[in-house]
Amino acid sequence: MTDNDAKSVEVTREYYNSTDADNFYYTIWGGEDLHLGIYDYPEEPIFDASRRTIDRMASKAEDRLTSDIHILDIGAGFGGTARYLAKTFGCKVTAQNLSEVENERDRKMNKEQGLDHLVDVVDGNFEELPFEDASFDVIWSQDAILHSGKREQVIKEAARVLKPGGDLIFTDPMQADDCPDGVLDAIYERIHLTSLGSPAVYREAAKQAGLKEISFEELTPHLTQHYGRVLQETEKNEEELRKVCSEEYIERMKKGLANWVDGGKKGHLCWGIFHFRKE
Repeated sequence: MTDNDAKSVEVTREYYNSTDADNFYYTIWGGEDLHLGIYDYPEEPIFDASRRTIDRMASKAEDRLTSDIHILDIGAGFGGTARYLAKTFGCKVTAQNLSEVENERDRKMNKEQGLDHLVDVVDGNFEELPFEDASFDVIWSQDAILHSGKREQVIKEAARVLKPGGDLIFTDPMQADDCPDGVLDAIYERIHLTSLGSPAVYREAAKQAGLKEISFEELTPHLTQHYGRVLQETEKNEEELRKVCSEEYIERMKKGLANWVDGGKKGHLCWGIFHFRKE
């Protein structure tokens, strides 16, 4: 791990706490979610596609999602997934997230939607989860682990706090297992890291943590589609965005989104739903 990777937690926290990032994601993603969507048609609203991802992930362990279980969502963002799961299945959800700014939005929406009795918001870093061993029935994460320079440690921590027989279900933008060196440098620079995870990296990390792979649903075309849709919506709403985000931020975001689209189209990126189970 490089010094750059070691600083990734604080860099990520500062980024998502910034007024520019908070306003951008709240405006463009529909105010609830920060993760990638699964699209039924090219121009589908980002919010609808993002909600379809939650449904698809939930289907992996739907027989286990009952009012009796406790879910931990790591890297929970605005908490849209936590509220959706609590509302749909009646389960208790702990939404753990690094950004205090996002967490305040999360708590406010939980209260407004009458879900604060089911959803608990915890400030913190998912490289060092502040929970006892075997505390949760399901560990959930959507497109957050990429921000860690210690991804194996994140998987190890998830396995530690997962009950025996429990499920780890997550998505993450990854580099393809056969990704050539150097082709994703612009993306690495954008997220202040030297790599992304890959299917092989996560499979090995899960194995070392005592987790059995149940399935991996490869959905990479939706990564390209999603970042393309976000770029499209950014350009479409640029005049309004300039009222709440700096011009410099918007220009960097457009350039960064174009890099994700390019990497996906060239086959250098990968995205999908991992499902592991603790033995």
